[in-house]
Amino acid sequence: MEIVSLLFRIGGSLGLFLYGMKVMGDGIQQGAGDRLQRTLSFMTGSRLSAIITGFFVTAIIQSSSATTIMVVSFVNAGILTLTQAIGVIMGANIGTTVTAWIVSLIGFTLNISSLALPAVGLGFLMRIMKWKHQGLGNAILGFGLLFLGIDFLTRSMPSINPENLEFLRTLGNGGFLRTLAYAGIGLVITVIVHSSSASTAIMLTMAYKGIIDFNSAAAMILGANIGTTIDALLASIGTKTAARRAALVHVLFNVIGAVTALIFFNPLVSLVKFMSPGSAGAANVFVTTRIAMFHTTFNLLNTILFFPFVKPFAALVTFLVKDKDKKAEENVYTFSYLSGAMRDTPELGILRAKNEISGMAGLVFTMYQKLRASLQNLNSETVNVLVADLREKEEYADQMREVLTVYLMECTRNQLNRRSQYNVALLLRVIADLEDMTDDCYSVSLLLERSVRKNQIFKHKEMAALDPYMGMVEEFLKFVKENSGEKLNEEQGLYAKGIEEKIDMSRNKLRKLGRKRIEEGVDVKTELLFIDLVRRIEKLGDYCYSISNSMLHMN
Repeated sequence: MEIVSLLFRIGGSLGLFLYGMKVMGDGIQQGAGDRLQRTLSFMTGSRLSAIITGFFVTAIIQSSSATTIMVVSFVNAGILTLTQAIGVIMGANIGTTVTAWIVSLIGFTLNISSLALPAVGLGFLMRIMKWKHQGLGNAILGFGLLFLGIDFLTRSMPSINPENLEFLRTLGNGGFLRTLAYAGIGLVITVIVHSSSASTAIMLTMAYKGIIDFNSAAAMILGANIGTTIDALLASIGTKTAARRAALVHVLFNVIGAVTALIFFNPLVSLVKFMSPGSAGAANVFVTTRIAMFHTTFNLLNTILFFPFVKPFAALVTFLVKDKDKKAEENVYTFSYLSGAMRDTPELGILRAKNEISGMAGLVFTMYQKLRASLQNLNSETVNVLVADLREKEEYADQMREVLTVYLMECTRNQLNRRSQYNVALLLRVIADLEDMTDDCYSVSLLLERSVRKNQIFKHKEMAALDPYMGMVEEFLKFVKENSGEKLNEEQGLYAKGIEEKIDMSRNKLRKLGRKRIEEGVDVKTELLFIDLVRRIEKLGDYCYSISNSMLHMN
């Protein structure tokens, strides 16, 4: 019965630790979510910047598994290349060591209860208050819960007489087999608790209580680095080839690094002992610092060793995972995303939506270009092809709007800060405007089809007057395509307003020209068709201005 009670106490302590880590990560993410998006957008240009990105994102969200799942999701979406993903995964492995340092430096050196309980109280008060620092309140609350979990875990872990642990001392008959056995224990614990940070906290506590020595904890850390790859493998199930390759990158990087470290285990342990302070005894706070130092040193050395070989590594993974993706039907929109990535990194999920919105704006631009090109050679054959093509694209856009709207609404159900919630509302408006533009492009193609069918072909003079007007709208559409989903600055806002005014002025001139020709006695139906065409094209400019205005007001 005592054993069952002990297991429940340890499990509850571990659950409190994990929950605190999640609440703290969510709170930090709420406070820095939009900056996280910019970080991921601008820091994946080179291998080094990708590593820095992975480090900071993981340090903020307190989970290398969440970062890796996010990377798999973004590779699947085409936001990150495989080479960039390798860098981010390397940085994530370094970033996950921050948790070990926090626990080792604070968790065993201070009176945690006196620190954690006030943090829980303050964080809870800040969390329930309706103000802009709710994210900070969540972070403080999570911080307190995390260290309460560590405190309970330390108290729950029994103090065991070293003489009763002789079977652990002789595990695997000593030497390399003993190290390998402890690595296997670390792997199993990590797979069970589903978090390398949690398993590291267990190892730190066991070392602090004297249950295991430093060498054993170091071997368990190496096993934990292999066990944490299970999340990436699970996240890659059912994804595209690129995402499966990213998951394999994580597995190979961690496994090869851990195996290499096991081969050179004794020199690596000696190096860490030389760099870290404290005695060699197990039952003291210095051993926890030494374990954190080992965790960081191992991941740093692993990254340094792999860094020059990123491109060959990417080539190897590409060779191992063959491209077997079935070509999707062009008129069926598919948007696969991983619920784990959205749950753990909802702020970064918005970046995924922005990428899809950019693609939607590109679709509108392509439809309009096809319309403009068809006017240069208007006949029954070209207009029939145009109508069929734009019908497919319009249906595709309908699917995009439906799926992206559901996706963004799901993002809002997770922990988003107020700025991100406001931005999501603007993005939903942008999606609606883009889909309406595809409807209008298709309507214009039907208008042209009717003009050809009824032999109401526009004269050369009318087309010459219409082309510059359509050129301005195309220029506006290009501007929207290049900036969709991103905040516009004041100068860009003035540019959008200026081009909208130019389009309105040109529309008025073309309307007057049409009415003048009607008064001169030309075919009324053709001229009315011309005026209708001018009106519909101007409406596209109105949508462009609406989208620009939404992007101007983004936070």
